[in-house]
Amino acid sequence: MKLEYFIAKRLITTKNYKSSISAPIIKIAIAAIAIGMVMMIVSIATGMGLQQKIRQKVSAFNGHVIITNYDDNQSEVSVEPISLHQNFYPKFKNVEGISHIQAVATKAGIIRTEKAFEGIVFKGVGKDFQWENLQEYIIKGRIPNLKSNLNPEVILSEYLANRLQLKVGDKFNTFFMKEEGKLPNLRNFKIVGIYNSGFQEFDATYIIGDIRHIQRINKWQKDQVGAFEVFVDDFSKIKEKGEEIYAEIPPTYNSVTIEEKYFNIFEWLKLFDFNIVVILIIMIVVATINMVVALLVLILERTQMIGILKAVGANNWSIRKIFLYNAGYLILRGLLFGNLIGIGVLLIQKYFGVIKLNPENYYVTQAPVAIDIPYIVALNLGTVLVCLLVLLIPSYIITKISPVKAIRFD
Repeated sequence: MKLEYFIAKRLITTKNYKSSISAPIIKIAIAAIAIGMVMMIVSIATGMGLQQKIRQKVSAFNGHVIITNYDDNQSEVSVEPISLHQNFYPKFKNVEGISHIQAVATKAGIIRTEKAFEGIVFKGVGKDFQWENLQEYIIKGRIPNLKSNLNPEVILSEYLANRLQLKVGDKFNTFFMKEEGKLPNLRNFKIVGIYNSGFQEFDATYIIGDIRHIQRINKWQKDQVGAFEVFVDDFSKIKEKGEEIYAEIPPTYNSVTIEEKYFNIFEWLKLFDFNIVVILIIMIVVATINMVVALLVLILERTQMIGILKAVGANNWSIRKIFLYNAGYLILRGLLFGNLIGIGVLLIQKYFGVIKLNPENYYVTQAPVAIDIPYIVALNLGTVLVCLLVLLIPSYIITKISPVKAIRFD
């Protein structure tokens, strides 16, 4: 094995090799592997990054599983209240893998200013609300103070603030509809923060404030809320946890996962998995074809050397290993350049956000990336393995070379 490796190394480093006719082809093969690796790393990182970011945004506004009353209400508005006194609140003891549960309520309203008006959904939250999920989206101001007495502090989206010509510190009136025939309920709120999730469906709809406003408007008790939002530890198990939660809650309640509630969005996200697989297959095929061509050229160029080695007693497998070692070295060079460029591109995008996206189409303002080292390592190992296995086929030509004809070959 050491002899074959030594000969392969001499083939790589010799001046004759560098100036041979195969040099341009070998450079093309290395470049193809490098470009293919860059494309694969970027496609996986951006695909996974976009999926993770959108999941985070949807769950930040809804939780992973939503528990409500079992009724025909299909809107975003809470109609019938739920008591806080539940076996699963404030901790879901009978289902493992639940990280948090919070009580919320929603009510439709209309914001009216001197210059404009907008229909909104007021989302009331309490002291148990996890603001950490929304903190990264707040671009101005702060979160409302819900730990003190009832106050008018709310946050709304940059989209609504621009349309209503409002800013942090401004106050505005909101009208909430009551039963038919009665005058709407008026509430005056103060903006303490502005968020921008990049998710148009949420930014154009929600303002977030104290749940006690909705309890008073609906004449609910202090221990009555509109719904519970449940967060799971592992999103990949959301379907399984959703079924477990549904089995544990009372029969008069219903639970739905965000994958079911936002079916179209998550079906669209699944397309990224298919696209990534297609890109991986195409890039590996292109890299492999280039390496096959390079190996064939190397074999033809070293036909005399193959004949001499066979004449002095070397068997076919030993000679094949020499060229496979050589090919392996070239593959590793291509992977090295590809990884350096690919990871470099990802780091630039992660910290500088060079590539922008239209939030109306992609729900994000810039292309998110997820740099997952295990995936990158697996990608490199898989590329090396596939290329070397395929290269066993063209290396079989060596077994057909006759020593006498090879030595006389010119």
